[in-house]
Amino acid sequence: MAKFEIYKDKRGEFRFRLKAANGQAILASEGYAAKTGCTNGIESVRKNSTEDSRFERLESKGGSPYFNLKAKNGQVIGTSEMYSSVSALENGIASVKKNAPAASIEDLA
Repeated sequence: MAKFEIYKDKRGEFRFRLKAANGQAILASEGYAAKTGCTNGIESVRKNSTEDSRFERLESKGGSPYFNLKAKNGQVIGTSEMYSSVSALENGIASVKKNAPAASIEDLA
């Protein structure tokens, strides 16, 4: 089953990552000063991941496709890994859409 993992980074900020059932990370958050901000971010991902218009498809300077998931107000709430192709990126978006709404939360912080 897919899950959100809450953890602390090296700077002591709270972050989350969404992992698919196979354990692969498919979305990562920015850093939050408080755990409540992090859990609010997870709820925002759950809410916004069902709308395709919230996914911003991008290309890195090196040419690798990736995406951001944005809230209704335009704020980035999650960023994907770099993909090898546009079709792999679309599979990543489909995985977030499928997994995020019902994913459990594991607190590692």
